[in-house]
Amino acid sequence: MKRTRSLLQHTSGSHHLTLPLLLLLACCVAPAASGGGRWELLQRSIGVSAMHMQLLHNDRVIIFDRTDFGRSNLSLPEGRCRRNPQDRALQVDCTAHSAEYDVVRNAFRPLSVFTDTWCSSGTVAPDGTLVQTGGWNDGYRNVRAMPACYDGEDEDEDECDWMETQDALAANRWYATNQILPDGRAFIIGGRRQFNYEFYPKQAGGSPSSVVQMPFLVQTRDPEENNLYPFVHLNIDGNLFIFANNRAVLLNYKTNRIVRTYPVLPGGDPRNYPSSGSSVLLPLKPNPTHAEVLVCGGAPSGSYNSARNNGTFVPALTTCGRITITDRAPAWAVETMPSPRVMGDMILLPNGAEVAIVNGAVDGTAGWEYASTPNYAPVMYRPDHAPGDRFEEQSAAGTERMYHSSAVLLRDGRVLVGGSNPHVCYNFSGVRFPTQLGLDAFSPEYLDPANDALRPRIIDPSPTGSPSSMSYGSQMTLQFTVPAAAAAARRGRRRGGGGGGGASGLDVVAVTMVAPSFTTHSFAMNQRLLFLEVTRTAPLPDRAGVYASSVTMPATAVLAPPGYYMVFVVNGHVPSEGIWVHIQ
Repeated sequence: MKRTRSLLQHTSGSHHLTLPLLLLLACCVAPAASGGGRWELLQRSIGVSAMHMQLLHNDRVIIFDRTDFGRSNLSLPEGRCRRNPQDRALQVDCTAHSAEYDVVRNAFRPLSVFTDTWCSSGTVAPDGTLVQTGGWNDGYRNVRAMPACYDGEDEDEDECDWMETQDALAANRWYATNQILPDGRAFIIGGRRQFNYEFYPKQAGGSPSSVVQMPFLVQTRDPEENNLYPFVHLNIDGNLFIFANNRAVLLNYKTNRIVRTYPVLPGGDPRNYPSSGSSVLLPLKPNPTHAEVLVCGGAPSGSYNSARNNGTFVPALTTCGRITITDRAPAWAVETMPSPRVMGDMILLPNGAEVAIVNGAVDGTAGWEYASTPNYAPVMYRPDHAPGDRFEEQSAAGTERMYHSSAVLLRDGRVLVGGSNPHVCYNFSGVRFPTQLGLDAFSPEYLDPANDALRPRIIDPSPTGSPSSMSYGSQMTLQFTVPAAAAAARRGRRRGGGGGGGASGLDVVAVTMVAPSFTTHSFAMNQRLLFLEVTRTAPLPDRAGVYASSVTMPATAVLAPPGYYMVFVVNGHVPSEGIWVHIQ
């Protein structure tokens, strides 16, 4: 009964569910087995290692690594080759270093990227185009655009590919971070020897060569450069929470002014690359008045030099820090994970009740051959549970995913996991941890078949239809079914008791809205989950077992920057398959 009690504790405090549904859940929810969730091999090889991943609103995942690894295991279409005299591996390379993975068909195709994307960053523009920035060598200042391509209607889908713009950035961006802003631009911060930020695209009349200096990045630099890939989250007040090394500030990017300085995370150990912990902005309630950030894992100070100079792999950190960034006197609360983890990825799950922590190692740090022990077991973090009852270890993966691995949430609720290449080049044999070219999916416990009766199914708007176009503050109606509730309604009609309301076991549900992330190097950029305000849920009198929920979109672009989001109906802790919504 432990799992049921925990579920009731969470839902009764969230005010999204009423007593009849809770009673239904209490008798029907699947109990937790030791090591929840399950793993599925999707592709043994897509030919490219998933150093970077981004889900687009056509249910395709754009995957890429770096262009100077040597030949990949995926050929480009005949006659297409990368010719680059600056490449240190191959000056003529006719293999792909990017792929588009079709989630629905479980298929992939090669994409052409011609300048080096190694350790780069990205954002999805409001129109749904992946805008990918920076990299190394000939890619330092480049911007690449990858649109969402469709099959069926587009006969020339194979011609839909990356478009590159040379020298579109003002500074070299290698190990930088991107965050989409309320006006749809990308805020691009940091990178190797870059203590500044810039915006893309530039505002009309703005200088294309302008950067804004940020002394905080100088102050947080240490001998191991543990402030690369800083963690950036858009706060509910429109300012940017920026975490580098072991501390954070709140930046008004419009005035270039630090408006708040946060305490050092207790312990003082670094959490950013190459120490490589991870971070999320925890789910936001409707019309939020406070926001919390979670930072988990990493490597103690000195771990990078220890691995590089001595071949000694220091145990990773076991701690997480959680802070309410909107408090007048914010303070970190420290929690302990079930195991040490460095190079892990943190993914917000669509039920709004769990954060999945996957991938990584229990020792060492990010870098070539700088870790020796994979961490195979995902961990669930449940932010609304009481301290001491928030972590639960899940079923272990069968494949190590360490340096240069990544993870993204899919619309069906699974977590797509790929990558892992701890070597200077592709290396498939004679090494302990060969380059991984395959893709796995982790299905959390809510996708267990025992929960099928509780899983909502959205029928309107159609999950397979075009994205719904919404404006800020507008109303949206979601029609859905829940098998258990529909069965209760049928029993009620047979007894002459009517077809809906509390007798059917369903009154009010939660609805969540999730921004898909650009994930690389242990940080899911632009990831965001909001609970939408549910104003009414009722059965449709002329459609047995069908319910309609009226929900309100976020009021402003500060809460939800313009673009494409996945929207889920959540019954207790069990989410539906999502639908795509375009808010602008």
